[in-house]
Amino acid sequence: MNEEMPLVAVPNFSEGRSPRVIGALEATLSSHARVLNRHYDAQHNRCVFTMAAEPAELVEALVAGAAHALDLIDLRSHQGLHPHIGAMDVCPVVWQIEDRHETALAGARQAADGIAALGIPVFFYGELATSPDRRERAYFRQGGPAELARRMGSGELKPDLGPDEPHPSAGATLVTAREPLVAFNVELDTSNPEIAREIAADLREAGGGLPGVRALGLPREGERTQVSTNIHDPYAVPLAKVVAEISRLAAAHGARAIEAELVGLVPEAAIEGYPDEPPIRDFDPKRDVIENVLG
Repeated sequence: MNEEMPLVAVPNFSEGRSPRVIGALEATLSSHARVLNRHYDAQHNRCVFTMAAEPAELVEALVAGAAHALDLIDLRSHQGLHPHIGAMDVCPVVWQIEDRHETALAGARQAADGIAALGIPVFFYGELATSPDRRERAYFRQGGPAELARRMGSGELKPDLGPDEPHPSAGATLVTAREPLVAFNVELDTSNPEIAREIAADLREAGGGLPGVRALGLPREGERTQVSTNIHDPYAVPLAKVVAEISRLAAAHGARAIEAELVGLVPEAAIEGYPDEPPIRDFDPKRDVIENVLG
């Protein structure tokens, strides 16, 4: 790994049901960057792309993706489990090695400029946040698009770039630069979403749980619920540690962790020591480990 290593971006779009829309977005992104992975979920109604390119091409891909999402996705008719405020909801630029840290920060700011020029408000979060309360995505997403419009309309919430009100159909976009994180979901053998929510509350860092872990408890179809997590430091908190804690908390409620899934790619170190149970759905190291995909 060296300075020539491409940057990675993981844009999230509020569409997980229409193959036509998902395919169109992928075609747009792949015309500027190499798409490494695509994940979508109909219940969340969300798709996540992982892509890599040199900085200028990556910025072009992100802005083109935001522009196409503006044409294809209308939040006014959107329904889905995942919290969101935008058609291109989240736009993180990721550095794999510290030498690319500043390059990623610059790329994220350039992408934000391009997205704002489309008439979409941009909010910086994470390392780019302009105040401590704006570091977390949940700060902007609370109450969804309708509450975002109210907060912006009252002057309570000002964007970092772009217009002072949400785009009518595309909402707003959250932008940052960050190190790799892992989006990792664990399904439980209970249909009671309150159990998943209680486990998520105890699991997340803000509730005294694992450091750097964000978690939501969500319903799923059939006799399952889901603990949906973002692991912000998967090197310090590998997946084995997360599933062990979820299993412990689930057992206290008479439930079990029965299956897991990755959303996007995972660093190799994050899966070291992963147990046989719960299995990760369709996991293939050649396809799902970022070092292997980047070559």
